[in-house]
Amino acid sequence: MSEEFLSQEEIDALLGGGESEEKKEEQPIETDEARPFDFSEVEHIKKGGLPGLDMIFERWIKLFREEVRKIIHDIGMVSKDNMYISRFNPFMMKIPLPASFSIFTMRPLKENALLIIDSRLVFTVISVLFGGPAQPFKVEGREFTKLETKIVNDFVEVILKTFEEVWESLYPISIELVSIELNPSLAKIVSPNEKIIVVECSLDIGGYEAPFFFVFPQGMFMPIKDIVYSQSPLTEDPVWKDNLTEKILKLKLKLTLELLRKKFKIKDILAWEEGTEIQLHVSKDNEFPLYVEDSKKFLAKLGKVENKYAALITQKIINNDIKEVRDGGKEDS
Repeated sequence: MSEEFLSQEEIDALLGGGESEEKKEEQPIETDEARPFDFSEVEHIKKGGLPGLDMIFERWIKLFREEVRKIIHDIGMVSKDNMYISRFNPFMMKIPLPASFSIFTMRPLKENALLIIDSRLVFTVISVLFGGPAQPFKVEGREFTKLETKIVNDFVEVILKTFEEVWESLYPISIELVSIELNPSLAKIVSPNEKIIVVECSLDIGGYEAPFFFVFPQGMFMPIKDIVYSQSPLTEDPVWKDNLTEKILKLKLKLTLELLRKKFKIKDILAWEEGTEIQLHVSKDNEFPLYVEDSKKFLAKLGKVENKYAALITQKIINNDIKEVRDGGKEDS
């Protein structure tokens, strides 16, 4: 009978104990050897590297602080803490969840940008609004509630509105909110390994500093690199302006005086030959549109100057509104 009982080794094998050695072999062995570090993941922008963008944010901070204090009176300082270049995916993995990822455009720039509202900022604001201390709740990895989402949306609206206003005196940027995402996988504005410019800002609420981030694709500002990389982007260069004006004034443009638009049948057009007369049914008192290139800019009457046909400009068209020419018009042959 004793032969029918299993030995301890056989029992261990049936219960999986015999796999322990195999598992140990499969598990990676931790060593104290140095691992390679990708220094391209984070590149601190040297002081003066993006002076134009840096100056824009300094001006935005002052404007935003005034506006956001209308919503939350306990806000102390708003500051730009750091500006650096990173890889998109490694940066996004460092953001604690929940967080708000607002995708927005800056027309006419082509690529999308990202505004990240850190959960610590939202939870601190809620605590202060309800009479609590200036410190965040414990981040539990959950999604925002309706109240928290409303606060996030209000912050995003104020941030983007003031950011657009700062650009007005520098470059005509139109900012439009595309979407607000809570899932970071839906907020991919570039490929995972593409480089981005990160502007890290913070909000002081009752002595507690809560972070939020602007994220721009590294190549986004290339069309306006003279502004972003300029030492004084908010000042006008009179020499450049005069040179540009001089070149514009020397341009030659095509003028077209449209006398008539009329539809004809194909069979009638095929019957035309040299000497065929086409009745225009217009008089010298009629006004005709005068086009500059393809844009209707003036109204004019037919006239003659030294036996040459001419156009007497009677009215100017500005933004589809007709303005009378006070000096009685000008004849161009």
